[in-house]
Amino acid sequence: MDVAVEQAERLYPFLLTEDQEALRKEIRQFAAREIAPFVLDWDEKSEFPVAAVKKLGEMGLLGVIFPSEYGGAGMGYVDYVLAIEELSAVDGSIGLTVAAHNSLGTNHIFLAGNEEQRRRYLPKLATGQSLAAWGLTEPGSGSDAGGARTTAVRKGDRWILNGTKTFITNGHFADVLVVIAVTDRSKGTHGLSAFVVEKDAKGFRPGKKENKLGLRASDTSELIFEDCEIPAENLLGAEGEGFVDAMRILDGGRISIAALSLGIARGALDAALRYVKERRQFGKAIAEFQGIQWKLADMATELDAARLLTQRAALLKDAGRRITRESAMAKLFASEVAVKICNEAVQLFGGYGFIKDYPAEKFYRDVKLCTIGEGTSEIQRMVIAREILKVQPSRG
Repeated sequence: MDVAVEQAERLYPFLLTEDQEALRKEIRQFAAREIAPFVLDWDEKSEFPVAAVKKLGEMGLLGVIFPSEYGGAGMGYVDYVLAIEELSAVDGSIGLTVAAHNSLGTNHIFLAGNEEQRRRYLPKLATGQSLAAWGLTEPGSGSDAGGARTTAVRKGDRWILNGTKTFITNGHFADVLVVIAVTDRSKGTHGLSAFVVEKDAKGFRPGKKENKLGLRASDTSELIFEDCEIPAENLLGAEGEGFVDAMRILDGGRISIAALSLGIARGALDAALRYVKERRQFGKAIAEFQGIQWKLADMATELDAARLLTQRAALLKDAGRRITRESAMAKLFASEVAVKICNEAVQLFGGYGFIKDYPAEKFYRDVKLCTIGEGTSEIQRMVIAREILKVQPSRG
């Protein structure tokens, strides 16, 4: 067993039930059998692993956080974090695909949709028969999500959408998309609404597939709407509340990116631990050198600290608590720590860390997205500062 895994098992018992331990081991076995042998090929070809994603659906991992009445696994965010970490320790692309499907696209329908919409879409999404995507970011509005330009105009019993979304995970392969569009520009963020768009909707098409630095087996693409017609009943939630609902969605989504960060970092640490025991210089394994040991000690400690922040956010989410501050802290710390850990892993591999035959360089490429996606580190700091200043106002 890898040392990092042993460390995780020393940490987790006070948090996990027997069922959760069984889940973690089941996913680890699946990842070793169905993902690990193909990771390098998927990465090189930038190939979306359709068959593996279908199998994840059959396992219930595309409906982890949804009730069984809608076809979901009926689990919670603690289980969800475990799943994303285990998958991402082998391939972050798989972890990101599952995260975007669960906590963004499908979750928006679950949280904001009416009962008819839930019954219509969730059973197929939660079982992996359909895949979801979530469209908020645009070429001209990233961190400033309220600056969206995509419009939705009501015409009789239809909505007509026009505009472009960019950097959309699962964009080419999604069957169901949740899209945020402007319905009343005069109302600012309260003039944004959410809509469900099915892949065969008239006037919709996926655009350019992005050629990315890392996470290359995860599909990232544009969504293009040209007089796209959808039924009036595809309005998701109240008109004008799309931005407010999107912020609620991102609170949970940030937990998933923290979990993605944990997984990638743990994979890098595992690889580094194996390597330093095998690599010999000056007549002994480099693991025996104090300089190497201190690096490993810092990597392991920071990873555990990130995991604790992430699990805290997940536990509070499962308890029904507001988690805006906690999820932002988890996402910020876990993503930045993960970048440090992956950087140190490359350093520990030396020249081999720069070579694709060894795992360190892929973890290094994959991890950078974690400090950007679902709110950059700078945005997380703004969110955290806003939250703590509200709770602890200045007394000067």
